[in-house]
Amino acid sequence: MDVKKAVIPAAGLGTRFLPVTKSMPKEMLPIIDKPVIHYVVEEAIASGIDDIIFVTGRSKRSIEDYFDGSPELEMHLKEKHKDDLLKMVEDISSMVDIHYIRQKEPRGLGDAIMTAEKHISGDPFAVLLGDDIIVNHTPCIRQLIEVFQKYRCSTIAVEEVPMEKVSSYGIIKGKQLEESLCILEDIVEKPSIEEAPSNIGAIGRYVFTPEIFDCIRDAGTGVGGEIQLTDGIRMLNETQKVYAHKFAGRRYDTGDKLGYVQAVIDFALCSEDFGPQVREYLKTIPDL
Repeated sequence: MDVKKAVIPAAGLGTRFLPVTKSMPKEMLPIIDKPVIHYVVEEAIASGIDDIIFVTGRSKRSIEDYFDGSPELEMHLKEKHKDDLLKMVEDISSMVDIHYIRQKEPRGLGDAIMTAEKHISGDPFAVLLGDDIIVNHTPCIRQLIEVFQKYRCSTIAVEEVPMEKVSSYGIIKGKQLEESLCILEDIVEKPSIEEAPSNIGAIGRYVFTPEIFDCIRDAGTGVGGEIQLTDGIRMLNETQKVYAHKFAGRRYDTGDKLGYVQAVIDFALCSEDFGPQVREYLKTIPDL
């Protein structure tokens, strides 16, 4: 029972990156020469996903254009005999089967995922948030799929977060099963420090059984007047076991300004083309 479908919600307004996100989706912010969303799609493909549903909104057409063919550019590169660049551009438009669904208004992550219900057609599926990049030899979503294959239950990725940031996450209470795996006991959306059951937060990677749709629907409106995925997970946990996996890897929250800058610096340092020059440049900055 493998997981072959993924939902990538990318309908958010990106207010933390205004004014640039007034005309550019936050998922299209570049990490050197590739947008954030490209890395997310690559993770899905490397995890065995072959069918991706993007949930987009107004002003997100550039995501569709990016993964579409570009005849004029391809013809130009072909005429100039720039074969390496031509292959790279052609590969982007043939990475995987991609479909697009519009979330008509920003009503929360749970609502965004609900829009993909018909396409999922009762299959288990993955969810990857479009502004989290996670780097590891075994992709994060593949780690969750392996847990799902073993236990046949929905699985969410979690990590420790600073206590002062628990109000930005869905925070879990779990019963330890293995070194990096818990059985979910409870999950609370954006609690205060006093109300948080732990400092273990759910991050932007999930594998769900299709029953999550009914649970999101039944949970209704939650924090902020939005339809929260966390509330759906909490309800799902009442009828099925849900597992929380402390994933292996480095996560970059590129929807956060500091996280975005960290990703750009780290990816630049790892570049075979100019990583050494970047490292030398950083040494020239006073007090660094």
